[in-house]
Amino acid sequence: NWNPYWSTGLYGAYAQVMYSDAGKTLVCAGITPILTAGSTCNPDFSIGQIGMITRWTPVKNLTFSADVTYTHLDQKYSGSVNAPAVAAVAKPAAVYELKDQDSVSMLIRAQRNW
Repeated sequence: NWNPYWSTGLYGAYAQVMYSDAGKTLVCAGITPILTAGSTCNPDFSIGQIGMITRWTPVKNLTFSADVTYTHLDQKYSGSVNAPAVAAVAKPAAVYELKDQDSVSMLIRAQRNW
């Protein structure tokens, strides 16, 4: 806490999923037909996050906060997929590159307690 009105917290997380050979075979059976030449199927992945939240409590039972999080997805596929259109989610048919993903998100919150 900086003072009775302000506080900041840091947090992080890490998770990893590693399939057995039998699990990889089952998952890859469904995706191999749409992989482009030279692509590889490996469904293992890990995800890491680090973030910071700052809270301001100007009066008792009222808090405003801002939370910023950086996320990194480390996936093990390589190459690209020739994906068909999926009308239910408005995803067009295209060649999609398989690669790691990074994102930054910010949440702003106002909380009143009674």
